[in-house]
Amino acid sequence: MMNDDKRPAKAKAGGRAAAGKDTPAPPRQQTLKFRTDNLKSSYCNMANVTSTREEVVLNFGVNQNWDQPGAAPGPLEVDVQHRVILSPFAAKRLSDALGQLVRDYEQRYGPLG
Repeated sequence: MMNDDKRPAKAKAGGRAAAGKDTPAPPRQQTLKFRTDNLKSSYCNMANVTSTREEVVLNFGVNQNWDQPGAAPGPLEVDVQHRVILSPFAAKRLSDALGQLVRDYEQRYGPLG
């Protein structure tokens, strides 16, 4: 169908303009369930972060010498126990979540050193 000015007319469905063209769809409600069947917890007092263009690598471990300022000179050994590899997008979401967690913590308990 053509208008008088020779441009195609907008499609109509049942006499009304087609739905969904100008109005964004409402967000779907989705439930998130955490499965903890295989969850293992461990203590880490050291984290190291490296990255490439495609991934961000988080290493977590335990530094046994953290409270020994007079330890023998030389390299400190850290027992790296976990490695988590993320996409840069997932790393950004993690960064935002940790930032919000620290802000909330400091509001409740005071600034961290």
